[in-house]
Amino acid sequence: MNNQKQQKPTLTGQRFKTRKRDEKERFDPTQFQESIVQGLNQTGTDLEAVAKFLDASGGKLDYRRYAETLFDILVAGGMLAPGGTLSDDLTRTEFCVFTAQEDLETMQAYAQVFNKLIRRYKYLEKGFEEEIKKLLLFLKGFTESERNKLAMLTGILLGNGTLSASIVISLYNENLVKEGVSAAFAVKLFKAWINEKDIGSVASSLRKVGMDNRLMELFPANKRSCEHFSKYFTDAGLKELSDFARNQQSIGARKELQKELQEQMSRGEPFKDIILYVKEEMKKTNISEQTMIGIVWTSVMSAVEWNKKEELVTEQAMKHLKQYSPLLKAFSSQGLSELTLLVKIQDYCYDNIHFMKTFQKIVVLLYKADVLSEEAILKWYTDAHVAKGKSVFLEQMKKFVEWLKNAEEESDESDTEEGD
Repeated sequence: MNNQKQQKPTLTGQRFKTRKRDEKERFDPTQFQESIVQGLNQTGTDLEAVAKFLDASGGKLDYRRYAETLFDILVAGGMLAPGGTLSDDLTRTEFCVFTAQEDLETMQAYAQVFNKLIRRYKYLEKGFEEEIKKLLLFLKGFTESERNKLAMLTGILLGNGTLSASIVISLYNENLVKEGVSAAFAVKLFKAWINEKDIGSVASSLRKVGMDNRLMELFPANKRSCEHFSKYFTDAGLKELSDFARNQQSIGARKELQKELQEQMSRGEPFKDIILYVKEEMKKTNISEQTMIGIVWTSVMSAVEWNKKEELVTEQAMKHLKQYSPLLKAFSSQGLSELTLLVKIQDYCYDNIHFMKTFQKIVVLLYKADVLSEEAILKWYTDAHVAKGKSVFLEQMKKFVEWLKNAEEESDESDTEEGD
């Protein structure tokens, strides 16, 4: 047996043919563009025919690879160079969003073309969002009419759920904001969006992607105020958007105030200093006393780790609330504030099950500390209470309410005798 290793035969002068699937196809959108442009030129302004052509072409053309080119053509008529100008040396079509009529009805018809295309080829969804974000960054390169059409189209597509509200982030680009392009575009966009849905739906979509508190960023830093925002969008016929932004700013201010209040309490700041700070902030942010008493109550009840045993939590609550009663008193000078506080106490005792039996004791303690008046307690008992735990809490308060009524009657009789 030959132990020597046999040499493998070698092939010379032969060339292997690369299998088709191993070849890396060169990225060349020109041919793709020509096919799409030719089809659009044939279908013209018949958007039903455009939708059918796009549906059929997806089986022959590589939409996945050339998604950006496809959307550039449908919006602008041809491939866009950086900055938003059309590439001069390439074929283009006159049948696209930018050359269409500038009205809501026409843009709604175009929106249907995009909807059908993306429903048919789901993989285009992400690419389309990226395209819109890119187009928003190119706004300065478009004419005012082109911007208006894109704004309406975007608003409609946001309304029907084809686009996510996260695309709005492109409008916060510093250059667009500085030149007023973002705010003007936003007016058309939100009008179309609210026309499709309503402000509640718009607010919900913005909230989902964390954009609900960022609308002020549509303006430069020196104009980033609630007053300026409100005037700009109200004058443009979008009062509901102005009201929403004002409300969002107010919510933000309340959260910040509550956070600062809790920090001051945890540091053991004197009540007079805390009260002074809070009253100044109320003036600055236009927060009413009724709103403030709710914030103070929440802060006071968050300042301690509550015992989970029902029999021990009552004693703990009495001690804690007695200590903080001067703070509660400072923000319950009006009857409506007292009623707000009573409802907050009711909600809290219902939501925290180990406080269910403590409600009456809290109310009596705050009555004795001059935080709550007998008028407010009687009003709450009669018709100002809420549904949460109603029967339990009214039963708890029954004897104390009777005592208050009797004391009131005796006082009235005494006054009558003195008058005689």
